[in-house]
Amino acid sequence: MSNENIEYTSQVIEDIESRLAEPISLETGADAVHCSKYHLHRIFTETAGLTIHEYIRRRRLTEAARQLVYSDRPLYEIAILAGYGSRQAFSDIFKAMYKLTPSQFREKKTFYPLQLRYTLIHAPEKEKDWENRIVFAEPEDIPAWMELVRLVAGGFPYLDEAGYQKQLTQYIREKRALILKDQETAAGIMGFHAENGSIDFFGIHPQYAGYGIEQAFIQKAAKEMRPDQSISITTFRKGDKADPGYRAVYQALGFAEAELLVEYGYPTQRFVMRRH
Repeated sequence: MSNENIEYTSQVIEDIESRLAEPISLETGADAVHCSKYHLHRIFTETAGLTIHEYIRRRRLTEAARQLVYSDRPLYEIAILAGYGSRQAFSDIFKAMYKLTPSQFREKKTFYPLQLRYTLIHAPEKEKDWENRIVFAEPEDIPAWMELVRLVAGGFPYLDEAGYQKQLTQYIREKRALILKDQETAAGIMGFHAENGSIDFFGIHPQYAGYGIEQAFIQKAAKEMRPDQSISITTFRKGDKADPGYRAVYQALGFAEAELLVEYGYPTQRFVMRRH
């Protein structure tokens, strides 16, 4: 990942964010950075970890959810602002992503984001020995940790920042929170429970995906557990449109599907890695 590609992607994000309520096409983004739409599609996906189309959809639905909770705008108006020509089309995709209809979400009065605005950083280091750089988090790491949580908010359905930070403080105190930092940026975070072998939260900065960091975290956490202990993690169910790709990552790491669950009202699935 080059700094030039990061610059291109940042420019496109800036353009998207300034026109979220307007029609946006791949051609428009390509024109903004003076390159072909095919080249832009490739570099954006490689840099941000998702396509331009998916980024726009998640950002618009997030802002629509915000409007549902914090404004009195009628649903048809919010649907148009989110880029949907009909209330029904908007309701269908909103429910697919949030698991509630727009009306139900408004009634619940609890906002959480699918995707907050990306702020990209410098090109990541191409470090090979990631595991030795993963350390137990300290209280001073909380701001960097929370920045990463906000960036990968789609992986934390129903995120309550205040409650999450309180839990994080406890994890840090009990030496159950691992962090990998590149300068002042959190490249990866993990909260785990050694006694029951669970990974309770896990996030990797999109710009560090594919660098082997995920495997390094699993190996680091495993050393805190019994050698024969299985490791479990919960994630999105198969076919969940809100899944930004976590199921595929966990399967590639060696986790296998287990039972279906409902956590905080959200349908999830437990994945298990058997160790012998």
